[in-house]
Amino acid sequence: MHATSALVESAQRDVHPRLQASLRRHFDSEWQQPVHAPSARAFQLLHTMLKEDARPLILDSGCGTGDSTLQLAAHFPQHWVIGIDQSAARLQRHAPHGIARIDNAILLRAELASFWRLFLAAGWHAERHFLLYPNPWPKPAQLGRRWHGHPVFPVLMNTADQFELRSNWHVYAAEFALALGHAGYAGVAAEAYDCVAPLTPFERKYRDSGHALWRVATQRA
Repeated sequence: MHATSALVESAQRDVHPRLQASLRRHFDSEWQQPVHAPSARAFQLLHTMLKEDARPLILDSGCGTGDSTLQLAAHFPQHWVIGIDQSAARLQRHAPHGIARIDNAILLRAELASFWRLFLAAGWHAERHFLLYPNPWPKPAQLGRRWHGHPVFPVLMNTADQFELRSNWHVYAAEFALALGHAGYAGVAAEAYDCVAPLTPFERKYRDSGHALWRVATQRA
């Protein structure tokens, strides 16, 4: 075993004291930031690709290299599994031109906050939405960069019926569980889990480095 990944370091040891206020503010107002233009163009390509095949959708947001998207697509062969990441470098292997279809998996380069708004505006809805090891933004001042502290969080909550987040930082998972409760999900908690079959390279690296791994999984009642 090669311990190649450092643990998340943060001065924050528990749920951020301003998270509840942030959630109330974002749910009480509509975020007005313009949509990222290249992401809108990429979404139009996706829309064209899928308009003739209306099978159920699964989202893999922040898919990185796309390995997780391909694994999920194999597990859900009757669905479209859409992996989205803003990094051209990470997508280079499977989607060097910014969009690629591999069987029932589609990989797309887009900025997530824009993609989610475009997804809703198109009238689409996913059965499941995976967020696997998002950037933890561990400094207390970076709460607004975490998805549950970001103004787009209410939009995110409308993209799917069922969500699963994984993280190697317990605070992030605990905060996300609390935010899901604010959004109407009941009985949600961050749970430690043993990773037998890693979905992403990060998950494999964190497991092999001896990190505790956390999962928040839920379905709207």
